[in-house]
Amino acid sequence: MKGLQADLPYPSLEGIGEDERSVRIISPAYADRGSEMTAVLQYVFQSVVFDGLGMQKYAETLLQIAIAEMDHLKILGTLLNQMGALPVFVSRPPVKFDFYTTHAVSYSREPTRMILDDISGETEAIRTYEGMVQKLQNDKVSEIIRRIILDERLHLKTLKELLEKLC
Repeated sequence: MKGLQADLPYPSLEGIGEDERSVRIISPAYADRGSEMTAVLQYVFQSVVFDGLGMQKYAETLLQIAIAEMDHLKILGTLLNQMGALPVFVSRPPVKFDFYTTHAVSYSREPTRMILDDISGETEAIRTYEGMVQKLQNDKVSEIIRRIILDERLHLKTLKELLEKLC
């Protein structure tokens, strides 16, 4: 199954070496409150709920977004690893005691609320990633983050279309 992604390849992850500053900047997107990990879990949960409600089109779309977010999670984990941080599920690697929790996942089961929560999450993700690009001094890492932003914008557009159909 293919994820919902912009029709543009991701930049190469080759040649990215140790970079503690970039690790600190991008690590929250990996496994913090508003992270790709949270997005993956939330979209999978919602896909199951929509499927149970007999709303297969919504379930399938959210699953496709989850798959794209999984790609982002893998890309960020690979970046962290290449830049010298073990990609453990913590908000600030290499600190290994601030483990990821699911407290930020929205467990709403009402269709409109689920999509509104997703729109909020994607809007925040875009804002966060844009802020990262402003702080990053590593051009290769910035290019990768900018490519992820394209997917997040596509997700936001898709979710707004789903919300229109619900209303």
